[in-house]
Amino acid sequence: MVHFCTPKCLEDIKMIFYYNNSAIYYTLQGNGPALLLLHGFLESSTMWKEIARAFYKTRTIITMDFPGHGKSAVVAEEHTMEQFAEITNALLTHLNIKKCSVVGHSMGGYVALAMAELYTHNVEKLVLLNSTPAEDSPERKLNRERALHLIPKAKDVFVRMAISNLFAETARKKFQIEIEHLKAEALQMTTEGITAAIKGMKNRKDRTTVLKSFPGPKFMICGIEDPILPFQECKMITKGSGTKLFELHVGHMSHVEATASIIKIMHFIENNCV
Repeated sequence: MVHFCTPKCLEDIKMIFYYNNSAIYYTLQGNGPALLLLHGFLESSTMWKEIARAFYKTRTIITMDFPGHGKSAVVAEEHTMEQFAEITNALLTHLNIKKCSVVGHSMGGYVALAMAELYTHNVEKLVLLNSTPAEDSPERKLNRERALHLIPKAKDVFVRMAISNLFAETARKKFQIEIEHLKAEALQMTTEGITAAIKGMKNRKDRTTVLKSFPGPKFMICGIEDPILPFQECKMITKGSGTKLFELHVGHMSHVEATASIIKIMHFIENNCV
């Protein structure tokens, strides 16, 4: 399979796949073994732009906008991680891609784990980027409930606060331009899309055993300064599941704060782990 694109065409070409008559936007770029990149909450496939450029010559790169994110339609009142995995797998089937390596950022990691459980033989390598197999803690679930009450009244306030909180305080000034861009994109999301994803994340199950039993190469890339996912929790999970840990001195948005390091780690995984 060859889908060759120049760096210029990697910018914003998106195609449409219909899932139950709902439009799901995706990109298909490059050539070689398939690499599926799954974005996080309040993000879209555009988050992978710089990373995609580094791999399009050696990989067939698939990105997509999850329902309710980017340009994709809302498909349910609650977007479960299992439903996201089902839609993603349906896209891969549509593209005749039978096996791929999967990289998921934050919520995208939850979906990647659901894929690893439901479609194990389709996942070659598994990379959790600032993500975890653990379910939400009681405190985290309570915070999501509060968000669900706030968003219908003050969606924009929630979005701006949520995006800023993804970065460590020490990084917010340095990445001010990037943060404003992320906010502008997330503010385009509908209330329905945001709340559907929050409900799905809040109700997701613990998949630590899925990570432990996954038969292929598996990795977690975690930020020591991550304000969302405690680094010590990452260390405990990787030790208990036989997962390789890469640590970076960044917050939750490592693809923004340390793009070159993420690309270097992904090249290492690509070339050295079979």
